[in-house]
Amino acid sequence: MSTDNHPITPDGRYFVVRGRLWRRSDPSLPEECRSLLVGELMQARRGVGVALRQSDAAGVAEARAAVDRAKVALGERGPVWWEDGAPDLNRRMVANTPYASWFEQQTGHR
Repeated sequence: MSTDNHPITPDGRYFVVRGRLWRRSDPSLPEECRSLLVGELMQARRGVGVALRQSDAAGVAEARAAVDRAKVALGERGPVWWEDGAPDLNRRMVANTPYASWFEQQTGHR
């Protein structure tokens, strides 16, 4: 299974980009809600770019806060969306996590 050619961990919690785990969106979100939140996220990311090009520090901060709000609402940041007590490994190098052997089997990379 993959997202844009990025491996997804067997439990569906993360995808791997350049050896780093990134938390996936909460799969229990209704598609309509997820779609709206992704739209908000993309708009906020565009806002970051615009503010950066305009050297607008306040605008950058506001847009980055909007990115964070959307990511939290999607379940990609903030409290984890799974309930089994497993720790959040978001942004960790996969080689330093319990997923290391799985990743090596998938890609041949350590």
